Amino acid sequence: MNPGKLYLIPTPLGDNDPAEVLPQQVLERACSLHCFVVEELRTARRFLSRYGLRGHIDELDFHVLNEHTTPAEVEALLPLFEGQDVGLLSEAGLPAVADPGAALVALCHRHAIPVVPMVGPSSLMLALMASGLNGQSFAFRGYIPAKTEERRAALRELEKQSRALNQSQILIETPYRNDSLLADMIQGLSPATRLCVAADLTLPSQFIRTDTIAGWRRTPAAIGKRPCVFIILA
Repeated sequence: MNPGKLYLIPTPLGDNDPAEVLPQQVLERACSLHCFVVEELRTARRFLSRYGLRGHIDELDFHVLNEHTTPAEVEALLPLFEGQDVGLLSEAGLPAVADPGAALVALCHRHAIPVVPMVGPSSLMLALMASGLNGQSFAFRGYIPAKTEERRAALRELEKQSRALNQSQILIETPYRNDSLLADMIQGLSPATRLCVAADLTLPSQFIRTDTIAGWRRTPAAIGKRPCVFIILA
């Protein structure tokens, strides 16, 4: 096998101009590829059209890799790399970070296929940068339980770990549960614990606020169904 490379192609976090958040080199590389593994076909086609491939989308070779893709189906993607480079795109931000595309990256490493990460926006790192919380020790916890009592218990445990380690705890949530998660944080965490809420990062509607839980109780806010990152530091 004469393998190509896997290029990890970032995507914007929202519906803004790709040139606002992606270097020209990334846009040019994306437009040079003909084969892509994507999380969602319609989104990928829209992104690539805006990257500069408008009018050429039907000439491209797309393969879907999402949370329903089995390990065997990931292995079946290996022949794609025979003599060509492949691009990996996620729904938003960086591929393979809180993203099923990590399985393809692992496959490439197992078969000595070069992996090339490219520069783009990370909602997690942008939120941490803007939070004023501990950027030297932090943990990404992803999604916590959706059921109310389990979620509240998980928040108490994360607060306990944050206090013990002086460690920022980074969470994300399905947008329609943002406000219920925020309400549980405000109600259940200690008054002195600091909470950053960062929504719609890089977009004109961007909202970033860090305050103590006591401050959030005095002046609450509704986030709504927007992509959002939550960070707590006890």
